[in-house]
Amino acid sequence: MSGHYEAPIREPLIIGHKTYHDITEDIARPIEERAGKLWWVSLYAALVLFIYGFGCIAYTIGTGIGAWGLNRTINWGWDITNFVWWVGIGHAGTLISAVLLLFRQRWRMSVNRSAEAMTIFAVVQAAIFPVIHMGRVWVGYWVFPLPNQFGSLWGNFNSPLLWDVFAISTYFSVSTVFWFMGLIPDFAMIRDRAKTPWTKKIYTFLAFGWGGKAKHWQRFEELSLVLAGLATPLVFSVHTTVSFDFATSVIKGWHSTIYPPYFVAGAIFSGFAMVQTLLLIARKVCHLEDYITMYHIEIMNIVIILTGGMVTVAYATEYFIGWYSGSRYEDFTYLSPGAATGPYWWAFWSLIICNLVIPALFWFKRVRTNILATFIIALIINIGMWFERFDIIVINLSRDYLPGSWTMFKPTIIDVGVYLGTIGFFSVLFLLYARTFPVIAQAELKSILKISGETYKAKEGDEHH
Repeated sequence: MSGHYEAPIREPLIIGHKTYHDITEDIARPIEERAGKLWWVSLYAALVLFIYGFGCIAYTIGTGIGAWGLNRTINWGWDITNFVWWVGIGHAGTLISAVLLLFRQRWRMSVNRSAEAMTIFAVVQAAIFPVIHMGRVWVGYWVFPLPNQFGSLWGNFNSPLLWDVFAISTYFSVSTVFWFMGLIPDFAMIRDRAKTPWTKKIYTFLAFGWGGKAKHWQRFEELSLVLAGLATPLVFSVHTTVSFDFATSVIKGWHSTIYPPYFVAGAIFSGFAMVQTLLLIARKVCHLEDYITMYHIEIMNIVIILTGGMVTVAYATEYFIGWYSGSRYEDFTYLSPGAATGPYWWAFWSLIICNLVIPALFWFKRVRTNILATFIIALIINIGMWFERFDIIVINLSRDYLPGSWTMFKPTIIDVGVYLGTIGFFSVLFLLYARTFPVIAQAELKSILKISGETYKAKEGDEHH
């Protein structure tokens, strides 16, 4: 099988002396065993945030958008900041699943399942904010061109906000189908191991009659490639469309052609950081160190370096244009000398330190192969990317063309509560997912065991010396 030969100099993707049965046991264990105390404590903490956040949402709907810290100048605040942040986090899942599948990157097999789940859960959180921002949530269906009692009532298709609706709903649909389809062989594995009739019925339904026949695998692989081909343009189009919310406006600092590629690079940057955060936790809690190895962590850190470099170039370009234009209106955009020294200096420097300075530590191999350092830097990147979105929205809006309209933004406890609620909701979904679905695609791992398993690679290395 010379076509499947993998050079012995590459690090193994599966470490330990694993057999096919060992992989099945290790992947099924978190689902079949009782949850530990750490899982329950995490779930209760996430539920508290979730309930508090949705209480704040209910208060907002009952009281009005005035419950937030918005004013006549800054009419977008934390809500759109959080929306763009969550969409960005949801970007890496489809990239890992679709793009890396098309490029036949085997290291994706240990991380793609959790990345895909993260994508879906993050997009769910993102969708909450535009819905609330409508003000009248109960007429949200007006954005769709549906037959109705008002006659020819259509959405405004010239509005980038409506483009968001279609882009994100398409992205969510394709990502969900891609994620669920990849789970089918694993559902069949849990079905065959089920010890109670109720569990067996549930996973039998989810497995869609999977029997592991050659025809099943052929259709599975063909459909995987088709969906990957559909999802790849979405990786670039969705956050490009989100950037149009800003780039198609005439507001200083927003009306920029650099926004689409810059938003895509930033989304992948923050998305990979969140994948790292979740995978390092899942790796420890579910005892998956043999499958999510240091090699996987280092490769993902290298991708973070690459996308972080793209974001750095975009930051430098924005700052240079703000200075070189000589326009007093451009001198208080979110990346400009005015922002660096003005009343929002703390937000500007938080962005620079979290997104440029600290991630540069990944250039050192000792740092990018250190678990604790990777976890801390990944968290810092997510904080920095939140500040980036905050700076884009709040700093640009705070200085209007009329000095009499200049103002400052102060978030209310409701703003903070809604944001914490989405973090709690996301955590609840991910914790439940980790207990009911296999967090690693065991069927895909088995397909590379004999070329990327530690035991087999050692044998191949001996044979070729």
